[in-house]
Amino acid sequence: MRKNIVAGNWKMNKTFPEAQELMFQLLEYKKHNTVNCEIAVAPPTLYLLMARNVFDAEDIKVMAQDMSAHSSGAYTGEISAEMLLSVHADGSIIGHSERRLYHGETDENCALKIKAALDNGLTPIYCNGENLDQRKAGQHLEVVKLQTETALFGLTADEIKKVVIAYEPVWAIGTGETATPEQAQEIHKFIRSFIAGKYGDEVADEISILYGGSVKPDNAKEIFAQPDVDGGLIGGAALDIADFSKIIEAFN
Repeated sequence: MRKNIVAGNWKMNKTFPEAQELMFQLLEYKKHNTVNCEIAVAPPTLYLLMARNVFDAEDIKVMAQDMSAHSSGAYTGEISAEMLLSVHADGSIIGHSERRLYHGETDENCALKIKAALDNGLTPIYCNGENLDQRKAGQHLEVVKLQTETALFGLTADEIKKVVIAYEPVWAIGTGETATPEQAQEIHKFIRSFIAGKYGDEVADEISILYGGSVKPDNAKEIFAQPDVDGGLIGGAALDIADFSKIIEAFN
């Protein structure tokens, strides 16, 4: 049975004291409220160990924002799966649209990172999605199909069941624009059906597919109510406990 997940991607935000304060706010919220979804946070790499220490007792998952496909070596600035394991991280976001845009991330490289994560017992949150030009040209389904096939279809059935997918309409990230619930459902259903065509319905039905395009407190409940939307990968709203908690409560 697939999980409902709300994951907060903090991106390059928060100083150490600010990050610590936000972690303790989330910890207190989780302790004193009924939560009907899995919660995950992806703080900057510097704060991963602190996050693990703060959240461990409440089972809030700690994710990196990116990881290397390499296990070690002369790769300045990179973080390996083994390093993440050594601070007891649970997994990593892979292929975020900002990594694609600013750092030349490709789906071929994502495939290597996903395999490295899985080989080390980490959960990959694999991001895909079309940009505005591709959406306007009616290419969104083909774009997502190619991304999914390239990054994931080298995996076994047992492996792909351990991947979380985050559909990100790139045109809706940080722009204030949001896909309608119907648009989100269309793509989520398409991704699940495409995976089912390769691996079967039973496998596809176990994979959580999150929506990652400007989820906010006022639209989360309607988006999460779609049958193939299993939660959200949250950006800006994850940086404010009031907003993030209201998104979590969309599953209550």
